[in-house]
Amino acid sequence: MSKSKKSFALLAALLLAVSVIVSACGSGGGDKSGSAAGDSASGNTSGNTSGSDASGKPVDLIWYTIGTPQKDVDKVMEEVSKYTKDKIGVTVHMKMIDWGDYTQKMQVLVASGEPMDIMFTSSWAFDYVQNARKGAFMQLDDLLDKYGQGIKQVLDPAFLAGSKVDGHNYGIPANKELPAQQVWRFNKTFLDKYKLDIKNVNTLESLEPLLKTIKEKEPNVTPFAMDKTFMPYVPYDYLIQNMPMAVSLDKKDYKVVDVLETPELKSTLETMHKYYKAGYISPEAATTTSASDLQKAGTWFTDLATTQPFADNLWSSSYGYPVVSTPASPAYIFNWSVMGSLQAISANSKHPEKAMEFLNLLNTDPVLRNMVDSGIEGVHYKKTGDDVMENLPASKDYDMPTFTFGNIMITYRTKDDPADKWDVFKKFNASGVAAPTLGFNFDATKVSSELTAVQNVKDEFWSSLMTGTVDPDEYLPKAIEKFKAAGIDKIIAEAQKQLDAWRAANGK
Repeated sequence: MSKSKKSFALLAALLLAVSVIVSACGSGGGDKSGSAAGDSASGNTSGNTSGSDASGKPVDLIWYTIGTPQKDVDKVMEEVSKYTKDKIGVTVHMKMIDWGDYTQKMQVLVASGEPMDIMFTSSWAFDYVQNARKGAFMQLDDLLDKYGQGIKQVLDPAFLAGSKVDGHNYGIPANKELPAQQVWRFNKTFLDKYKLDIKNVNTLESLEPLLKTIKEKEPNVTPFAMDKTFMPYVPYDYLIQNMPMAVSLDKKDYKVVDVLETPELKSTLETMHKYYKAGYISPEAATTTSASDLQKAGTWFTDLATTQPFADNLWSSSYGYPVVSTPASPAYIFNWSVMGSLQAISANSKHPEKAMEFLNLLNTDPVLRNMVDSGIEGVHYKKTGDDVMENLPASKDYDMPTFTFGNIMITYRTKDDPADKWDVFKKFNASGVAAPTLGFNFDATKVSSELTAVQNVKDEFWSSLMTGTVDPDEYLPKAIEKFKAAGIDKIIAEAQKQLDAWRAANGK
């Protein structure tokens, strides 16, 4: 959500989402166990840890992951490969695909049979459940038992239990924040400069006087930053992330609805359009794939992000100026937050055992985890304590989204993080409230053609509506009509049938 340390971000909800863009979380810190604990966890639980392939050569793993491509990725992976070659007989080639392009490009690459071993997947990018059911990922149950015992020891059990698809695991979730809580993030430079108070900022509407001040006094600053993946908060639990089928969080009737037809979203879109017309939102918001340039330059005032404990410290460390936040939603545990960040093994991987050994090492060995996360010690960062780090100027060339790589609870802390950081994380995870459909995964097989048609309609209307670019009085009825023509009511009926059966089977 740490270098770009995106928290899940924004990703999630918004990608960068979360507007993430906005942010998300990062480079954080670890556990005092240090590399000795990592050696123990990885060395004794991953099978033939020094093995190469039959020819005696190291196995080369191809790893596709999400995030703005970084200048020093190849340089860092060379160091990673030296370490993993010695530990488990593998080298690693990482291929990064930018946030807004990841899903589409991965669909093409997987369909074409492009060689790959490990790939990032989630509820919001390169959909985990759908691609597991399509056969893109290898079933991991046996591999986890044989080569992933370290993962099972360190990962909160709720992640593996909650990320099963039709009874099986197809991805390794990141051990990170479990609930999803959205926050308004602020560039504190402008809060201080104009003495703006955020104590009472908790809704979209309450932002207005602050946005107005920034628009009037800072013409070169974007008051409300976002990209095309932006989704404003409304109290609904989406059956498929960022698709319109949803169940209310405020009611317990488990009724599946088209969120576009709800009064909550209509009111929110009206406010967004009002802000767009006032110039608070960039004219390119509906088409831009990332707001990272604004964040790097500090030319933004607020955005919407998904948080985690001490996220403000991470964001501030990443951007080089102070960032603060205030809650925009309660902390709910959704399917998409449980599945907010996973590493899957390709169904076509020629080295699944080695891929699982690598993922086991990545999740248990602080040396490897922090190298992947923060780069080369002495080049991109320096250690200032056993588990504390500080970014060096070269970190700008290796600014990675921490939450996408696995167990964040062995990443190094920043100087502003307390010693009990990971205990606070565990308390935060325990505090989350389960969303109504947690554990329910909609099977769209019977309505696949309708879902494809609905996705096409979404591509036509969603970004422009959610970013306030178009007038909802004119375009919302058009979108609703097209969604109905595409078959959304049939999808909702099938989802309701499955949800009712799931409730009956689980005593909900």
